[in-house]
Amino acid sequence: MSSVERPRTEKVHHACFLGLRVERARLYRWCMKDETHTTITLLSAADIAASLGELGVLLHACVHDGASIGFVLPFTEQDSEAYWTRKVLPAVRENGLLLLVARRGGAIAGSVQLDCDTPPNQPHRAEVRKLLVHPGCRGQGLARALMAEVERRARGLGRSLITLDTRTGDKAEPLYASLGYKTAGVIPGYCRDPFEAKLDSTTIMFKML
Repeated sequence: MSSVERPRTEKVHHACFLGLRVERARLYRWCMKDETHTTITLLSAADIAASLGELGVLLHACVHDGASIGFVLPFTEQDSEAYWTRKVLPAVRENGLLLLVARRGGAIAGSVQLDCDTPPNQPHRAEVRKLLVHPGCRGQGLARALMAEVERRARGLGRSLITLDTRTGDKAEPLYASLGYKTAGVIPGYCRDPFEAKLDSTTIMFKML
């Protein structure tokens, strides 16, 4: 990058993060208005199609907050909605994936996926994917509530082993450990950082239900 391009890029990122801070503050205010009321619901394919805007905002905010969940910057709201449309919606329609959302004040503030599309020799296993909580609504127990419900759903489907992976050193790692997940191992240089051109390790974890 040349010295001429850098100020322009910094201005673009600065404007983007200012917008995200405004959005986060707005969401935090309505989260706190309904502090004691969290609902966890399972979304059907029709529900997802009707909620693409909210789901897009959730994912976009988490990626721009630094979450290592498969995306790197630049990452637009259009990119975010495309993910739900192209990756999640077809899998839900084919009954290979469950999508749970946490609502605060009636709006989507978090989500988690349960991937049950496992090989024939692993009918007892499911994978937890993309546990998301909007930056403006963290610290209120949404992640724990989503994990409790996704485990309940897994048991109901006859799944006795849950696996997941998380970026090594992230805040999610001790959360999963506190919920009874054990570390199977660490893979170095597994994924690219969403902001920088560097590789991060990932921790593979599991839990017997």
